[in-house]
Amino acid sequence: MPFHVRLALLAFSLLFASVGAAQVVIVGSPDSSVEFRLSLSGTAIEYAVTLNNKPLIMPSPLGITVDGVSLSEGAAIGKVDRYEVDESYPWHGGRSTAVDRCNGVKIAVTQRASGTAYTLEIRAYDNGIAFRHIVPGEGRRVPDEATMFRPASGSRVWVHDLEDHYESVHKGKSLASIALGAWVAPPLTFRLPDGGGYGSITEGGLSNYSGMALQGDGEGGFHARLGHAVPASWPFRLRFKQDVERLTHPAAVTGTITTPWRVVMAAADLNALVNCDIVHNVAPPPDPKYFPDGIKTAWIKPGRSLWSYLDGGNNTIEGMKQFSKLAAELGFEYNLLEGFWSRWPEADLKELVDYSRKLGVGILIWRSRRDLADEKNMREMFEMCRRAGVAGVKIDFFDHEHKEVIDLYETVLRTAAECKLIVDFHGANKPTGQERTWPNELGLEGIRGLEMGPPYAQHDVTLPFTRMLAGLADYTPTHFGRKLADTTWAHQVANAIILPAPLLVYAAHPANLLANPAADVVKDIPSVWDETVVLPVSEIGEVAAFARRSGDTWFLAISNGPNARTVEVGLSFLEGAEGRRPTTYRATLVRDATEAAAVKIEDRTVTRSDSLFIDLRSGGGFVGRFQM
Repeated sequence: MPFHVRLALLAFSLLFASVGAAQVVIVGSPDSSVEFRLSLSGTAIEYAVTLNNKPLIMPSPLGITVDGVSLSEGAAIGKVDRYEVDESYPWHGGRSTAVDRCNGVKIAVTQRASGTAYTLEIRAYDNGIAFRHIVPGEGRRVPDEATMFRPASGSRVWVHDLEDHYESVHKGKSLASIALGAWVAPPLTFRLPDGGGYGSITEGGLSNYSGMALQGDGEGGFHARLGHAVPASWPFRLRFKQDVERLTHPAAVTGTITTPWRVVMAAADLNALVNCDIVHNVAPPPDPKYFPDGIKTAWIKPGRSLWSYLDGGNNTIEGMKQFSKLAAELGFEYNLLEGFWSRWPEADLKELVDYSRKLGVGILIWRSRRDLADEKNMREMFEMCRRAGVAGVKIDFFDHEHKEVIDLYETVLRTAAECKLIVDFHGANKPTGQERTWPNELGLEGIRGLEMGPPYAQHDVTLPFTRMLAGLADYTPTHFGRKLADTTWAHQVANAIILPAPLLVYAAHPANLLANPAADVVKDIPSVWDETVVLPVSEIGEVAAFARRSGDTWFLAISNGPNARTVEVGLSFLEGAEGRRPTTYRATLVRDATEAAAVKIEDRTVTRSDSLFIDLRSGGGFVGRFQM
């Protein structure tokens, strides 16, 4: 047995110990690179996390309050039960198989003063940790947070506030510069000092609970806060001002309180960070009642979609028939209609659906969640979709993380599943793994996408290592006209590969996609991938370089930030994780041209031992397609 494995087993076998007056529970990851250390000393429970024996999360309070009583103060630790998870499952994302491998413990805890008994569950993965509280009980009780996260001193963080909910721009800052009271949207990504690696703080398995945001303590730490405590965002104040005051009150939970998992990703490099599966690992698997074949259930079909919104379009039935015809020419699977469809009779919608289906194109339709607040109205609309043959719905304007809004997501997904509809959420929160539980969710905005104003270049090369770590997004990439702003055509094509979603909605008019010199490459870009490799040249906020595989075809996509550069990229990734060893590949290369609104296309033969030298303009990009 390798020495590092023996160490991991030893660490895991010594789960519970007394160190002086303190009680300590240690949970090591399977490869021993990550360690979670829980300590009970005096009146509080604290935890710390290390990555490769260096601090990732400094000692921080860990706890929950119920009806105003802190269950971590005056707590006593009882029985510690250990378990292991080692499984995999199919996935729609950066790789086709997700890996769930961890060491876990369930710790019996009792708060002495109240006599409240509960369970603290902890998991240690090779690329992070997760923990949650389970508090049995009956009736309605009000939980709240008492946990903090203190990233290692000297870290650099990438943060945005919540004034625009989850549709803001991340800024890179020193940890020490985060002000007292500053609101931060998870995932909160941080880079450890001295090349120690990366971490990112978020949550997973959110259900029957309010979502979590973070608030700076002015000393390098972040308090976990629930949705009621976060000031209402601008979009929520705009659309739901009548609900602002009401949703400042904490939400009650009936029966057992099961908190979402608090997640801290941990990785030595950006490749490991991007390939972290923890957020969806901790979410429950799909219910076979709704999804008899899980994520492979026949009516759940990832794909690419047109969208008549950002680049013009004739929003009539005939205009949308033309869009569906062009979608078929592109090989796209869907055509997404904004709210103009609601002015049509149902018969006209069905006419478009039937016409599009013959072309192999499904129709998706937009609706405001305001129209679905009544479950009866929601069911009536979804039943209409089923009658008309609509493939799915885009539901907009959530804009809050209070429990009642979180509950609405689940109601939408359940009702849509009963009607066999896929779902794309907009005006949404960060993902928390619900796309595993509800695989009919194929899109989730919760991101400052292309529909928002520029600048784009630096934002685009920050998102893969911040917001995108939480899960699927709907950035609506790729525009060759007025939305080009500070980017190039090659950058815009690369974004479709680097910022994908199982439902990949393109911003450009289909005629503009077909007319672009890179059209043949665009047609081949899938919405889900079998394998993803983040290349070493990548740097948060500077450049994002991704190699992704679909079947036997590899794509290399590079988006550049504001600073022009030349990069050398080796093609050793072409061998891939499964050891494919063709001698040569046919490569189509899409490079920046002299003008931003132009590309140079090059066809050549390459091997995995070759390197490419790539000149990147400010806001530039590159795409390579490599076929056996």
